[in-house]
Amino acid sequence: MNGALAPAAHPALDPQQLQELAERLRARHRIPVATYRLQFHRGCRFVDATRLIPYLAALGITDCYSSPYLAAQPGSSHGYDICDHNHLNPEIGTPNDFDAFASALAAHHMGQVLDFVPNHMGIDPRFNRWWRDVLEDGPCSPFAKYFDIDWDPVKVELKGKVLLPILEDQYGIVLERGQLQLAFQDGALVLRYYEHEFPINPQQSTNCFRFRLETLQTRVGPDDPNLREYLSILTALQHLPTVVDDPERLVERQREKAVARDRLARLVQAAPEILAHLQENVRIFNGEPGQPESFDLLHDLLEGQAYRLSYWRTASHEINYRRFFDVNGLAGVRMEEPEVFAQTHALVLRLIRDGYVTGLRVDHPDGLFHPAGYFDLLQGQVLEVLVGEILTAAVPTQDWKSALQAWRQAERRRDPRGLAARPLYLVAEKILSGGEPLPKDWVMAGTTGYDFLNELNGLFVDGRNPQRMKRVYENFVGRSVVYADVVYDSKKLIMSSSLASELNVLAHALNRLSEENRRARDFTLNSLRDALRETIACFPVYRTYVSEAGWSESDRQTIERAIALARQRNPTMESSIFEFVRNALLPQTGAGAKESDYRHQVAFAMKVQQYTPPVMAKGLEDTAFYRYNRLVSLNEVGGNPQRFGLSPEEFHKANRRRQEAWPFGMLTTATHDTKRGEDVRARLNLLSEIPHEWERHVGLWATSTGD
Repeated sequence: MNGALAPAAHPALDPQQLQELAERLRARHRIPVATYRLQFHRGCRFVDATRLIPYLAALGITDCYSSPYLAAQPGSSHGYDICDHNHLNPEIGTPNDFDAFASALAAHHMGQVLDFVPNHMGIDPRFNRWWRDVLEDGPCSPFAKYFDIDWDPVKVELKGKVLLPILEDQYGIVLERGQLQLAFQDGALVLRYYEHEFPINPQQSTNCFRFRLETLQTRVGPDDPNLREYLSILTALQHLPTVVDDPERLVERQREKAVARDRLARLVQAAPEILAHLQENVRIFNGEPGQPESFDLLHDLLEGQAYRLSYWRTASHEINYRRFFDVNGLAGVRMEEPEVFAQTHALVLRLIRDGYVTGLRVDHPDGLFHPAGYFDLLQGQVLEVLVGEILTAAVPTQDWKSALQAWRQAERRRDPRGLAARPLYLVAEKILSGGEPLPKDWVMAGTTGYDFLNELNGLFVDGRNPQRMKRVYENFVGRSVVYADVVYDSKKLIMSSSLASELNVLAHALNRLSEENRRARDFTLNSLRDALRETIACFPVYRTYVSEAGWSESDRQTIERAIALARQRNPTMESSIFEFVRNALLPQTGAGAKESDYRHQVAFAMKVQQYTPPVMAKGLEDTAFYRYNRLVSLNEVGGNPQRFGLSPEEFHKANRRRQEAWPFGMLTTATHDTKRGEDVRARLNLLSEIPHEWERHVGLWATSTGD
């Protein structure tokens, strides 16, 4: 990767500029040799990490491997619930503290690999202003396109709304207990429920502001200047733009609602009678427990909001925003949108430009709509920030940017592993399974090392005894246990419970595809949902990578294997429906297919690809691994409990493959996500060498009276 660059001439870039560019890339490119993970939170801050740097350097650590430290939800112990990508987490330290940390790294010639989270955000509306604006304005928010929200779900009552399953009981019960309370603050209405706080749509808020208006007019008189200002504010709120597909009108809405809010905040400070009027209206809207009809006003107001509050136990089938796995407080981000990418990467690109960050670990890339496209865009942006100042003085901005990208594409064709393609050290938290290769078109260094971890662990498992250990296990539990069946059942359980809503969204999308095809329109919604569920339950890997550019042979083999297994497990299901699912997951042009149909199929396939990873993670890692216990040291992230041990020859062969394909990927023996530490796995691995003694002791322990 550090080989010589041979810049090709380009009309907008002279040879001297190209030479400077190549030298800059070589000088800035860094590959870690030994990393040390620092888990930042309010108990381990930048100042604490700064004190550790000399010690880590003395240990031979070349690069700090930092957990996410961008602004997360207060109290976060992990940092994966980022609320603002463009500010440091104040609980971890100030910008000056960070500068001192970065300076200490530089003084010891150490780099920094930052754990970056592009797939999702923490969505507490008190701290995530984008999400708060979405809840306030719904599809009219300029941030509505930032999140993966289905604004047109099957349930008509949810059209234009986000379902929020956060209530401790049924909505009506919570409402009539008086637990949902309006408050007037900073010139606007908010809704509070315990620690939660939700905005009220500014247009809908006028229902409360205008309530008992005649009483106020009688009290202060129609010519009162404060009353005229109040009525003017209400008129402005009622006439806010509501056109969702006109960016200029959306900007106007943002501006005018902020102006109206500021005016109202100033007015109530100057006019106590207006404030008293508002406070009394809020009290009336909040109702009286024991008088159900007194909550009608509040209920009607909430029905007009862009969100719907619901009981957390009963809403799992209707959640209409993509989550990180099944975590309601983490919403999927549409990183495929150029504006979203730009808004979420400004700070991290600046840290890379300034040399503070020398590599990135990308969290959960399988959640992204198009991982290969994301990595390519990220490397392209890194290239711009690293060499932009070389060209800015001599070439107009747009000229040098287009010229630089043209040069990069030419260099990528010439040397796919060169610095033009991969200027930044980038690794992905990608879990490979079933002999799955890492996609070759990912412009990065490799994975975070789960593949190596499991191969290394396999060396310490006695591969001669899988059947003996299986017999010990099955004799103890009193039944035959087929691993493939456990995984299949676990994934179906997850799809019928915690990830049911996402499956419903996909099933309805598949149904729309069938309605567009007269040869498939007879398939029912339920049959399509069943076929899709069965196919995903049989997926042998976390996901495929179909895109508008097509699909790979590996993608085809994965989907056809899943379809074949689904058919085998469901012999009574109509076979042609599985063929329809297959074609939807492997879209093709030609053969009379309409271009619009092809685009719809590609979009559907790519959305399915965002769903199969959480199903695999929740079904396999978090469920099947706790149900199948032949030897639990094999039940590890990225592991395969069916692969019982690895010979030294197989281990070395895997290392050679890794050296040839991804020589600079991370190697690890444990991470913050592994189920067990190395020492625990090592002790458990010993059981594979002594199955008879293990069986005897388990029997004794099971029958012991405990005396």
